[in-house]
Amino acid sequence: MRGGGDRFGARVLQASVQGNHIHLLVEAEHTAALARGMQGLSVRIAKGMNGLMRRKGRVFADRYHAHVLRTPTEVRHAIHYIRDNRQRHAAAHGEQLPAGWVDPFASGRLEAARTWLVRTGWRRRMTGQPPPGP
Repeated sequence: MRGGGDRFGARVLQASVQGNHIHLLVEAEHTAALARGMQGLSVRIAKGMNGLMRRKGRVFADRYHAHVLRTPTEVRHAIHYIRDNRQRHAAAHGEQLPAGWVDPFASGRLEAARTWLVRTGWRRRMTGQPPPGP
């Protein structure tokens, strides 16, 4: 995923791979860049998966669902949702993950964010004050 959509003006910043879907935090220059980047990423993933499985054909049954994040709070929630998604799914199925468990299918950070909202804005407190420290 790293660098896969950047040539189209879209960057995958964070990802979480689940059993039947993927959560992505994507930064795009405009809606057409997002569409082209997602199409390119889908093709890249499909080719990789088909190569691993030694098969041909369609991999993704559905298109992507996009939600534009407009506020620091929305970005904060999305980042935490992507990072903690596996724990949420485990709890829903009665699984107990060990303390300090790190999801091997969550990316952390893939690309450096370029917009203020994703780079630093999401760290602001609800009061609108910048966070303490560097």
